[in-house]
Amino acid sequence: MLLLKFQIRNSKNLVFVYCERQHHLANAADLAHNAAPKMKIVAIANQKGGVGKTTTAVNLGAALAELGHRILLVDLDPQANATSSFGLEGVEQISLYEPLLGEASITEKIFPTRRDGLFIVPADLDLAGAEVEIARMPNHLTRLAETLKPLHADETFDFVLLDCPPSLGILMSNALAAADELLTPIQCEYFALEGLVKIVRVVEQVRDSGANKRLEITGIVMTMFDGRTNLSEQVVADVREHFGERVYETVIPRSVRLSEAPSFGKSILEYAPTGAAAQAYRALALEFIQRHASQATPPESSRTPASENLET
Repeated sequence: MLLLKFQIRNSKNLVFVYCERQHHLANAADLAHNAAPKMKIVAIANQKGGVGKTTTAVNLGAALAELGHRILLVDLDPQANATSSFGLEGVEQISLYEPLLGEASITEKIFPTRRDGLFIVPADLDLAGAEVEIARMPNHLTRLAETLKPLHADETFDFVLLDCPPSLGILMSNALAAADELLTPIQCEYFALEGLVKIVRVVEQVRDSGANKRLEITGIVMTMFDGRTNLSEQVVADVREHFGERVYETVIPRSVRLSEAPSFGKSILEYAPTGAAAQAYRALALEFIQRHASQATPPESSRTPASENLET
């Protein structure tokens, strides 16, 4: 059992949520009550860098914790950007390196953050070496799934967010093999659909290999949206056309404040709590919980003709 104590923020507070199409009030307590009790592991991944993947992992995690959920963010990127986003860049030799090799438990690597209910497993450069060592193991694709098993047994967390490196290496493959679902941030730019085609193919490969037959792309988040340009509008429209309801209604705007926040070791909810970016991530968190609370309409299968229809 994890020796962790939580101070959960009062979930009865009404959280003002900014949405792309309308403003509304939502009762966070009702959402928390309706959410499925089983811990969910969500891989936040895109093989392309610079799409807002770590930014989304950090700020979605903070926004979910603000709603009263218990969140663990696992930094799987040797560059440790998610770790430094919480002001933990001085932490050394505290990462998943030893747990992945079976030399320690993940419960020994969990750090609290300033946000109540939000915890992190930091990363460091040792993770780069872990890729090489894990590749030599017979169960190299399921090492992370084995590492995360104590969290399932304890049920301390509601969601585990896996911040994946921007590559198709061993660490990202392990994340996809361990995850219940995949959340993919996509930048509002010309090559967005091309990147999504590759992600769909990777998911199909992971499933076909038998490493994780339940893996689905359950969410696509459009990031760095600039409403002043026709390109952003067109990219969002194209992605929605091909991927339908899997695309979140909430879009994340391009924001200087969002870029500045990590240098201060803060999430956008702390750095600029009333700004458009913070409001957008609060809206994304609410939509995320609404999706998980509702079991009526299952997400469309990732086995879609999208990867065939979008050939270029």
